[in-house]
Amino acid sequence: MSTTTETRTALPTGTWNLDPVHSQVGFSVGYLVGTFRGSFSPVSASLEVAEDGSAKLEGSASVADVKLQDSNLIGHLQSPDFFDAERNPTLSFDAETIRRTGEQVEVEGQLTMRGATNPITLTGTLTDPIEDAHGNQRIGLTLSGEVDRTDYGINWNMPLPTGKQALANEVALSAELYLVKA
Repeated sequence: MSTTTETRTALPTGTWNLDPVHSQVGFSVGYLVGTFRGSFSPVSASLEVAEDGSAKLEGSASVADVKLQDSNLIGHLQSPDFFDAERNPTLSFDAETIRRTGEQVEVEGQLTMRGATNPITLTGTLTDPIEDAHGNQRIGLTLSGEVDRTDYGINWNMPLPTGKQALANEVALSAELYLVKA
């Protein structure tokens, strides 16, 4: 007896728009002895997949919409020390290379932050489309990756008595996107 396993490589065709109520985009960075976390809300995103399999994933967030556990720190993150919101009010991501193997995906794109654009590879999972209780087709896309914040001109730090810096350069990015077919 033999079994055959089919590995899905095709992306679900059509235009898929973000369901902002169920989606989340965040970041985390090592700080002192733990992890500093934040998120952006609301965000926008869309995935367009043509019949030939070509795809485009786009997303953006306003720096003014950064969310933190301590609202007193939001002003510092929006200052020239970090995002420089006055001169660079938007973060954006654009990708035209999306590869799928089963539920696993790899997305190669460009992240623009603080006026600098750099390549980034994100990995994660993609669900097959399902129909919700209202007849809408939905997919779930989770992605994660890492950037060096200094590549975007974010150089602020605070030296500690040990000689080490308080803030790590590596920033983990995460996105859990619920997308609805247009």
